[in-house]
Amino acid sequence: MTGVGGAALMTPLLILVFNIPGSIAIGSDVVSATLMKVVGGYKHWQQGTVDLEVVRWLALGSIPGSFAGIGAIFAARSLGIAQLDMMLIHVVGFVLIGVSSLYLGRLIFSRYLKFKLPDSPKFDLSTTTGRILSMVVGFILGAIVGLTSVGSGSLFAVALLLFFRLDPWKLVGTDIVQAAILLIFTSIGHASLGNINWQLVLPIWLGTVPGVLIGAKLCPLVPKTALQVTLYSLLLMVGWQMLTKI
Repeated sequence: MTGVGGAALMTPLLILVFNIPGSIAIGSDVVSATLMKVVGGYKHWQQGTVDLEVVRWLALGSIPGSFAGIGAIFAARSLGIAQLDMMLIHVVGFVLIGVSSLYLGRLIFSRYLKFKLPDSPKFDLSTTTGRILSMVVGFILGAIVGLTSVGSGSLFAVALLLFFRLDPWKLVGTDIVQAAILLIFTSIGHASLGNINWQLVLPIWLGTVPGVLIGAKLCPLVPKTALQVTLYSLLLMVGWQMLTKI
């Protein structure tokens, strides 16, 4: 119904409700999200609602970034760092609070306070500088996704909005396609670490497919702004709960 929040809600659900260890919840959630992103991305590509140039330069940064995030988990595990899963839970909570605060702030300033925020710089992909900046942003966000599973859609949607100024149709399609590419490689990385529990992934797939279809049908019937405010407020509370989890 909102286009964001899938991984941001699923990972905390696995951790807080089902008591799944942080690294397993993150890896399983990445794989669970990949199928839906690939199917959705293919549909948008067929419709021509994808900016492949933006996808290319973001992916050149986000793919190595995701491996860097996964590598950080591997390094921490190899060094025998105690409470690794608890540290990951806190990182997820921090990212959730950051993402939801960013979205809520933008929504409140633009829609309710009627305050126009200063324009961010636009990346010109015809220049070397624009391409490098795109890869840097992709790397940073990819590392966050690799480390936490959160943000393949929501964080990149913010980046597309701020730095590329895509129209709404291409923004959604481009976001989904780049997320599909990123999550495929991120899934491979987590699989190599043994962070995937297929007994979790398969039921999530069976639930998300009808869930997405029902959500798509309900989307035109539900006030989008109210739904977004509710979702971001929920993510703030979930993020806080994960940050304070001992």
